[in-house]
Amino acid sequence: MPYAHKYANAVTELGTVGALKEYMPGGLFSTLTRGGWAYLNKDFITMMQLLIDVEMKMFTGLKTPVIFLQNVLTDLLLGLGMKDVLKAFHEYISSKFHAEAGYITMNLPRLLDVLEDAKIENPIICSSINKIGFRMCGGKDLYEQTIASGRFRPVAMQVLAAGALKPREAFEYVCSQPGIESILFGASSKEHIRESRDMILEMSRGWNHERWEPGMAFRENAVADICN
Repeated sequence: MPYAHKYANAVTELGTVGALKEYMPGGLFSTLTRGGWAYLNKDFITMMQLLIDVEMKMFTGLKTPVIFLQNVLTDLLLGLGMKDVLKAFHEYISSKFHAEAGYITMNLPRLLDVLEDAKIENPIICSSINKIGFRMCGGKDLYEQTIASGRFRPVAMQVLAAGALKPREAFEYVCSQPGIESILFGASSKEHIRESRDMILEMSRGWNHERWEPGMAFRENAVADICN
């Protein structure tokens, strides 16, 4: 969250008031009142909670074990030094939705430092991880050191570097990094998904797990569950 295109499309189809009625949790008046007071008082935590409730309305009744904050907001909060809001996101997701908070970012090393400073231990962080350092703020070497530290649960995205890398070359690099729990990739067909899944599982089976610390092993079953 948030998925900005959803709201833009809703305003186009339903109008501003119709979009508010569609997505506001509870009564429209009470929600707007709560949001208005939060804005007037510069209560960013309450505004953040309200926006989360709006996003989560569509998932009522569904299991949502991990709720990710999009990198647009994660990195904005990171740049503004608002670690209290990142911490509040973590706490609200846990208390209200009984889920784990996940963070998507283009600056993995910096975000991890800030989350640890906010007393968030072993966070789930999704970030660009690829062979050529594409969108890896701080550089590939720093990313590799951070991943190898085992201080968080990494999810690798943009592993193909926007098409600059061939799948086998890309997955071979990512699978060589210790502790990668999941790999997020795009595919144009069901067959391409299966090919990528099989390639990842093939490479993960070749790892020497004995050289890793407990808890650092690749979660092969997680990839299989997602792709099957």
